[in-house]
This record gives sequence, structure tokens and C-alpha cells, in this order.
Amino acid sequence: MDTKLVAQKRSKLGTAESRRLRLKGFVPGNVYGHKQDNVAVMFPEKEVTAFVNTTHRVVDIELDGKVETTILRETQWDTFHRELQHVDFLRVDANERVNVDVDIVLKGTSPGVLAGGLLDHPLHAVHVDCLAIKIPDGIFVKLGSLQIGQVVHVRDLELPDGVKVLNNPDAIVVRVVHHVATEEVAGEGATGAEPEVIKKEKKSGDDDEKSGKK
Repeated sequence: MDTKLVAQKRSKLGTAESRRLRLKGFVPGNVYGHKQDNVAVMFPEKEVTAFVNTTHRVVDIELDGKVETTILRETQWDTFHRELQHVDFLRVDANERVNVDVDIVLKGTSPGVLAGGLLDHPLHAVHVDCLAIKIPDGIFVKLGSLQIGQVVHVRDLELPDGVKVLNNPDAIVVRVVHHVATEEVAGEGATGAEPEVIKKEKKSGDDDEKSGKK
């Protein structure tokens, strides 16, 4: 894997110290899991923010000359979602299988939409089971042949080798509907909550000490 971040250990914890680190261009974080101690770390702001803003989930973290494979577990942003405040990574084993949420990525333009239909996209992520080092960057859905009245269900998704979707196979991922169905579609969308993704955001505020996570 080519993706790697270099971390440094943090010797001081707390809100004031985290604020000081951010002013110096670092983002505080934690590396935990696999029955090992939680390690408080910090990353260069530009590098870790660039990684978080990609669709990648798996990253090698180098700390004190040792490299560990991790997955991005949680992120915390400021109120305006402009500055990364805190980030957590979970250690994983190359042969370990994990259950994670992966974004649905729509590709292309539906001819049904061009013909005047409305694109209804109720499911924005799916829960999958796969090897920790094989987490897909996204599950891609091609819209190039989707006509008015046609539906893509979970069972229709094209999945990478070794990836299993745990959602209801009959769940609707995306469809094209007639304009007359606008109010009905809106009502249906209101009842379906979006699945939580692996890049889970915490409320604004520091969460330095993740004691007990191993």
C-alpha cells in the first residue's frame, strides 16, 4: 500500500495543548486497537487533512520507525467543517476482516434524467464485510443506462472481489422516477436514514483521551 502518514507522539494531553498543536500546524489524534495501548499522536495538518479528504480508508502510519496498518475510524471538524480538529485510527491486521460503511458513488448521467425524470438516491452508503486492507474506496453505480422507472437495488451492485454487502438486498440504491412522483419520493426519503460511514465525525470539541480503547 502506497498511502502512509508519519506521526509523532504527544507527551501532553488536554484541550489547551490540542489547541496549541493546531496553531503550530498539527492535528492531534490517537492510534488504538489490537489489544495494544492507545497512543496519543499528532500529524502534520496538511498531510492528514489531504488523506481524510480522499476516499481512502486504509493507511500505514509510521511512528518511531515502526509502521502499522490502520483504518480511519473517526474525524472531528470545527463548526464550519473547514479545519480538521482530531483524528483516530484503528490498528488492523492484513488478514483481518472488518465490517465498515462504504460510500455509494454515482457515475455518469442517466438518460432517464435527461428525458425529464428525477433521480432518487435514498441509499448513500452500504455496510460491507471485507479484508481490512481491501476496503473499497467506494461502490460505483453506473447511471448510463438507467431509464425512467428503472431501479438499482443492493443486489444489483457490482462489488470488488472478496467484498460482501450486509444490507437488505432489496433495498433501493438509486432510481429514476416521473415528475408526478416528486412528493411521494420526498416522503419516502424522509423515512430512510443514511447509514453511518467509517469517517464518522464527532461533535466539535476535543476528545483527546480515548482511554480503554485497545
